[in-house]
Amino acid sequence: MHKSTRITILGILLNAILCTLKFIFGLISNSLAVLSDAFNSLIDIVSSIAIFIAVKVSNQKADEGHPFGHHRAEPLAGVVVAIFAGIIGFEIIREGIEGLIFDKKEIMGIYAIGVLAFTMIVKLIMAVHFLSEGKKLNSPAIKASGIDSRNDVLVSFVALIGVVLYMNGFYLFDSIAAIIVGLFIIYSGYDIGKENIDYLMGKAPSKKRIEKIKKIVSGVKGVKGMNDIRAHYVGNFIHIEINIEVDKSLNTKKSHDIGKKVEDLVESLAGVDKAFIHIDPV
Repeated sequence: MHKSTRITILGILLNAILCTLKFIFGLISNSLAVLSDAFNSLIDIVSSIAIFIAVKVSNQKADEGHPFGHHRAEPLAGVVVAIFAGIIGFEIIREGIEGLIFDKKEIMGIYAIGVLAFTMIVKLIMAVHFLSEGKKLNSPAIKASGIDSRNDVLVSFVALIGVVLYMNGFYLFDSIAAIIVGLFIIYSGYDIGKENIDYLMGKAPSKKRIEKIKKIVSGVKGVKGMNDIRAHYVGNFIHIEINIEVDKSLNTKKSHDIGKKVEDLVESLAGVDKAFIHIDPV
């Protein structure tokens, strides 16, 4: 089993446990803030399942129908998660506004505080682990899970503050906390959607990264210069096209060997899937 697959399975299990606990204790405590955080965990489950499927598809080898692989599967899953987050966020805000208007029953705060504190600890551990592994595996989906887990710590903290204030006589703050959670979920969905749409649209890598590649290629023996370099994302991996200049007196084989060396060197870089090298004699 691929390491990225194991990580996504771990994410699904942990989010399912947290979601169940928050729904149970949210109903027991009668806290809208805790229930809103439970819906936030429900999004995490959907996100983890989408990422699990996307990672499995993305790890498939190139085939006749997909000659450059299946790398667009991960950002496509990110867009689906973003849409779902927007829907849930608006629903939570609606519930929060209703809670401000209509009377609420008494909240049993000790249960709410306990489950939210536990959530913050688990999510902090998940964030550190997923961000580290996502960076090692160059997986935007796993990195997105890490960022989401990190954000969830803040979301649960907001819900916790709302419950504590409610218990101290500020009765509107449970609903206000729910509205803040809803707004945060919508913003997170927007942020995830924007990044992954960029991947799907084939955005260019950063100028800093392009300059780094230029420097590496320029250092290859036999390369006299470069007259063009273009790159774009195919899913979460980069495809790059480079025109290198070689001595026109070289025979075809030597020119080809230089081009092949450049190709292998560029494709060995993290995040680069394919390099297309064109040779110009000068």
